[in-house]
Parts: sequence; C-alpha cells; structure tokens
Amino acid sequence: MSRDARVDAYIAGAAAFARPVLEHLRDLAHRALPDAEEAIKWGMPHFLVNGRNVAGMAAFKAHCTLVIHGDGRQGDAMGQFGRITAITDLPIELVLTARLQVARDRIAARGTAQRGDGVRRPKPEIPMPDDFAAALDAMPAARRTFDGLAPGQRRDYLEWVTEAKTLATREKRMAQSVEWLAEGKKRYWKYEKC
Repeated sequence: MSRDARVDAYIAGAAAFARPVLEHLRDLAHRALPDAEEAIKWGMPHFLVNGRNVAGMAAFKAHCTLVIHGDGRQGDAMGQFGRITAITDLPIELVLTARLQVARDRIAARGTAQRGDGVRRPKPEIPMPDDFAAALDAMPAARRTFDGLAPGQRRDYLEWVTEAKTLATREKRMAQSVEWLAEGKKRYWKYEKC
C-alpha cells in the first residue's frame, strides 16, 4: 500500500492525542490490506481495494473513529468502535485485521460494502412540516440554502427536526437549523474538518 501525502497531512493536523491512534490504525490497515491504496473521502482518510472503500478513520476534537464499511454500527458514535481516545480503546490487532479482511472480501465478492443483497433502496421521503417550512420562509437565506442541498442533506435536517420528542426540542432544533442554513451550513458541517 502506498502512502498518500494528504493522509500524512491529515494526521499531522490532528490533535496530539489523535496522532498515535491514527498512525496505529494506518499501520494496521497496511498490514491487514497490503493491496489497498489510501485516499481522502468525505474529508477523512480511507483505505480502498480495487477502488472500493473498505475502511476510513477520522479525528475529532476529543476522539477518533474507525469505520469499516458494511460492518454495521454500534452505539451513538460513527463507526463500530465508539469514541476512540487512545490505542487501548481498540480491540486487539487480530480482531481488527480479521474485520478489515472480511470487509475487503465482502466488497470483492459483491462489488459493494452493503450488507444483505447489496441493493440500495431509497429511503422514504420525509414530508416538509408546516412549522419548519414557515421558519425557513421567514429567513430567505436559510430557505435558499435548504433548497440547494442534495436530497440526503435535506433529509438530515428533516430527520433531526421531526424526530424531536418534545415541542421544546423541536423548536430549538428548527431555530438551530435555520441559523446554520442561513450561514450556508449542512446539518453535519462540524464533521467536515477535524
């Protein structure tokens, strides 16, 4: 596996606690997937085999994450291993190696990281709630940004607003959404850079 200078830069720019974790994950990926290549996808380092995403890693302000594509999700953090703050938060190397290789083999066999039959099914559309529409219409810059987002990005905002359990939470989320949209931000803008 060749090393990508963009991944070097990503690791160098990460917080001090994150650098050894990212280097460890990178070295482990080199050993587990010797035929893989590195790339930056969605703003985070990824390991690809035959041009297909097998795994990615990221650093945030207080934790790192490892995502093995098609390997499910655990807990409330991105990826399968929760919030990683030190190498000791990871399973043993043998387990990680096996999971990376299973993902590689699954992707090679199916041509996709998807579980099951590998067929992507569109998610049902979320109708625009009247109160959220009114809030967007009251702030033209927010409405323009929302209307210009990709369908999945609009869905991110709609899910966040409609899944609120109380009216107070819903109103707070709508206000926050309108503020971020007026600034031209996607729902998960915080995670676009480490």
